[in-house]
Amino acid sequence: MRLRIAIVFALVFGTLGIAAEPARRNVVLMIADDLGLDLGCYGNKAIKTPNIDAFSASSTRFTHAFACVASCSPSRSTLYTGQHTHSNGQYGLAHATHHFHTKANVPSLPKLLKPAGYRTGIIAKNHVIPKEVYPWDAEIAGNGRNVIQMAQQARTFIEDCGEKPFVLVLGYTDPHRAAKGFGQPIKGVPDVMYDPKSVEVPYHLPDQPEVRDDVADYYRSISRLDFGVGEMLRVLRETKHEQDTIVIFLSDNGRPFPGGKTTLYDSGVNLPLIIRAPGAKPSTTSAMASWIDIAPTILACANVKQPPAMIGKSLLPLLGGDSAEGWDEVFGSHQFHEITMYYPVRMLRTRTHKYLLNLAPQLEYPFASDIHGSASWQCVLTNKLPNLGQRTVEQFLHRPKEELYELTKDPNELKNVAADPANQQLLIEMRRRVRAWQEKTNDPWLIKYQHE
Repeated sequence: MRLRIAIVFALVFGTLGIAAEPARRNVVLMIADDLGLDLGCYGNKAIKTPNIDAFSASSTRFTHAFACVASCSPSRSTLYTGQHTHSNGQYGLAHATHHFHTKANVPSLPKLLKPAGYRTGIIAKNHVIPKEVYPWDAEIAGNGRNVIQMAQQARTFIEDCGEKPFVLVLGYTDPHRAAKGFGQPIKGVPDVMYDPKSVEVPYHLPDQPEVRDDVADYYRSISRLDFGVGEMLRVLRETKHEQDTIVIFLSDNGRPFPGGKTTLYDSGVNLPLIIRAPGAKPSTTSAMASWIDIAPTILACANVKQPPAMIGKSLLPLLGGDSAEGWDEVFGSHQFHEITMYYPVRMLRTRTHKYLLNLAPQLEYPFASDIHGSASWQCVLTNKLPNLGQRTVEQFLHRPKEELYELTKDPNELKNVAADPANQQLLIEMRRRVRAWQEKTNDPWLIKYQHE
């Protein structure tokens, strides 16, 4: 096993010989905004994503990749700091009156990469503060839906780097909701339309005409994103950086619909992750990767030592292979989305089970403003529908202190078996593991609960 990992490292970094130091690589990190597993390469037969599908075919595709939290700013902070949100302090959204911010002493990618001689940049959506923690060399403002403009900005950034290695983040806005729908067409970007009758309605939504229209608009936004990914990859080819750059594509959280974004159910956190590294063969892995593994991965690309505060692991040894040994669990936490949306949760997800500890179960589960105003949720309210897809509205809004799901039998997390006597030993073990993780990560919400 160790020999195979060493060989993968040699291939990924383009070097041979035990004494040789791996070559430093450039990194491009493309972050979709609110994209679930709604891509052709992840099995959606109704969506048209030819560029991402082609990219996946030449890369390592992760089938079990998980965000640590299903909210924009907190999730992005985990990508850049390698810490969970309850550790780094980015408890909720950074913008407007929400104004959550990362703790001042937290190490971040731009902080760590600058002394190593890297130039760092971020285009369009940044969504984390303060600048002192995230000192990008170039913060390039722009329309995150104008993917042609973003590719042009990326080209300029890369050309300005000259011979200097770089890490560049592209913060796309698609397929996040706009004030109405999912944004307007962009000049020069193909506007792919979808028949609402042909879309795949997720299990957590009711199959209603209004919902199908909403999903079709979401697909349209995904196709715009797909074109942008193709444009960015073309920039790498044309600037002669295709063979010295590792490209990472992922999403910050799940689809922007009730039951997806802001929840720690799989629909909110099991997301696309595709990584292409020069020299690594195309592959698919079931390794359970976490977004706290992304910062260690990028540091490994730059030969920068990972600080102790980052508890994740580099994903580089997994590229080009299908082994998932030792990658069998992920943790997650949630505190806020918007400032009014307090609902703290802790999560442990294994290959067979999901455990959720709701720290304030007396509260009704809150809605993000964009999801509350969506056609999908308004359809539920207007028609007084009892079910939110396969889950009842009551189940969604009012949750017990503990949830336990047997994913091999119940992949959609619909039947809570925490109270089943047959699961009591497993429940005790899951509690123990979550508490140990909370202690390890200095969780401020670490409270001693008396369990019956």
